[in-house]
Amino acid sequence: MRTVLIEPTENPKVMKFVADYNLIPGSLELDRNSDISEIPLAQELFNYPFVERIFITANFVAIAKQDTIEWEHVAESLKNVIEDELLANPRIYLQKKKEMYQIYSEMTPNPNVMKFVSSKLLMDGFVEVKSRDAAAEVPLAEAIFKEFDFATEVFISDNFVAVTKDHSVEWHQVMMTVRAQIAEYLQNGGEISKAEPQKHENPVEKIINREYTDDEQKISDILNEYVAPAVENDGGKISLMEYDEASKTAKMLLQGACSGCPSSTATLKNGIENILKQFVPDLVERVEAVNG
Repeated sequence: MRTVLIEPTENPKVMKFVADYNLIPGSLELDRNSDISEIPLAQELFNYPFVERIFITANFVAIAKQDTIEWEHVAESLKNVIEDELLANPRIYLQKKKEMYQIYSEMTPNPNVMKFVSSKLLMDGFVEVKSRDAAAEVPLAEAIFKEFDFATEVFISDNFVAVTKDHSVEWHQVMMTVRAQIAEYLQNGGEISKAEPQKHENPVEKIINREYTDDEQKISDILNEYVAPAVENDGGKISLMEYDEASKTAKMLLQGACSGCPSSTATLKNGIENILKQFVPDLVERVEAVNG
């Protein structure tokens, strides 16, 4: 229960309502033209047509009224309103509801990688942390490494976190704990990344610092349309790294769950190579994988 005392001032138009704690740092002066969308107390007080101004500072609320009303008729009602509102919002401003993150886990084709999918977007693009030493710019990855000795790599993209483990544990032993840690970190407002996310469009450009040739762009377009969605659904990423026109060989950069995955080579040879041969037979005869 919040206790508020009524205290007259030298100005007969103004009454102070004194709380037993400091309400806000600084001061707040409001009239009927002020933006009070985030201040429920002001919204309630201005429901009374005779309230002209509200001043909040330190441990009190001062209210200025019109001359047509006497304090003895309204002071007690205003006191009750202030007590109720301070109980609901002790710091005056509307308490924002925490953003709720629902996290669920998904297996990937790589048995060492588990994908933890969020109900909310984590970032626009992706970041990949290949070692503990490289985690300083990615606080979420840093938190995962700090908590779990078995974690070796972290890949964050769009709405998921893909975690790579070593061989000291099996996922069924630790999956629930990792999921809970990621959910708690996000729920508490933990920073995800200080590093600028790489963009999904032609990420290879950042790596080799060049534009695609026309032929490379054709190959990349096929990858983006027919291959990338399925690979990203498995917690990985695939991009055209290099194209050798003479041997008609396309080298693919594998990241996330794809990187080091035992089935990556088979997937590339059987799936991606066949797709590229079908759509651009004059450009591609074979595919090679380059782990990112």
